[in-house]
Amino acid sequence: MITMTTDPILPDELRDNLFDPGAGAYCAFEGWVRNVNEGHAVERLEYEAYEPLAIKEGERILAEARERFKTLHAHCVHRTGLLEIGDCAVWVGVSAPHRDEAFLACRFIIDALKVRLPIWKKEHYVNGDSGWVNCGRCAAHGHSAA
Repeated sequence: MITMTTDPILPDELRDNLFDPGAGAYCAFEGWVRNVNEGHAVERLEYEAYEPLAIKEGERILAEARERFKTLHAHCVHRTGLLEIGDCAVWVGVSAPHRDEAFLACRFIIDALKVRLPIWKKEHYVNGDSGWVNCGRCAAHGHSAA
């Protein structure tokens, strides 16, 4: 399951939803808003997404991870809107019978999300400037953002 939200991400609650008696492992990734990027002091971030396609493609990624790594459950939540320093921007959680599958699936999911989902990030800098970042990433990987 993938979710897009403007609400704060609550990792502990999300982790609890992945519990399965057949799971021997759980792995998660949290992406936080940091205060510097490529030498620029960052004040906040803004995320925009084409949500219908992001959900559809995100579900494909999670299905691929479940099939490839034999996970029991996988979930992703991505924020949109304005985020402050320290906010959780993206969370991925996986439960699986064994730790290797959980680690590998979690890494696969976050890496695929960053390339395949139509989500755009704008950095707002302390000096008052702002700019969209990583806009060339999708083209470099042979994917179209639209």
